Amino acid sequence: METMKAGSATASLDIPTVDHFRFHRPHSHLASAFGNDTFALKAEAFARFFGTPLFLGTQTAIVVIWIGVNVLGLTKFDVYPFILLNLAFSLQAAYAAPLILLAQTRQAARDTVHAEADAQHREALAIANEQRQEIAAQNTAQLLELLQRNTELTELTRNLIQRVETLTAELHEKLVHRGSKP
Repeated sequence: METMKAGSATASLDIPTVDHFRFHRPHSHLASAFGNDTFALKAEAFARFFGTPLFLGTQTAIVVIWIGVNVLGLTKFDVYPFILLNLAFSLQAAYAAPLILLAQTRQAARDTVHAEADAQHREALAIANEQRQEIAAQNTAQLLELLQRNTELTELTRNLIQRVETLTAELHEKLVHRGSKP
């Protein structure tokens, strides 16, 4: 039970605590795409870094400088056709592709599990909604029955009032006629 304070007054509220992630918790081991050890966390961070604007901008700057330095003849460590640059790209692709594919595969697995958990949650909501609708239907039926009984009681009360009025009028007439006879 939770307590809510408003100034000096204290109000007690019965607010049920709802665990919105109860269907997702059994699948929390899928949170990291590569596992939970140090290597896995570093590999996932590295794979995520490949698609960032910082990585793309930095790589573009390095390639432009690499080509510029070699074309202008400032150094001759990788002359045209840039075999070392090609080797660097090949090495980068050899490591990046499996990491990215692994991340995508695990993300697909996480998406599937989350979709299933969401489906379970929607099903639980649907069942709760059906129960609420059944309760509402029962309440409506009870209200209709009470309304019908109230209508019947009102009709009986009206009939009794008419009978009392009739009997009162008859009694009054008898008493008036009796009082006028000598």
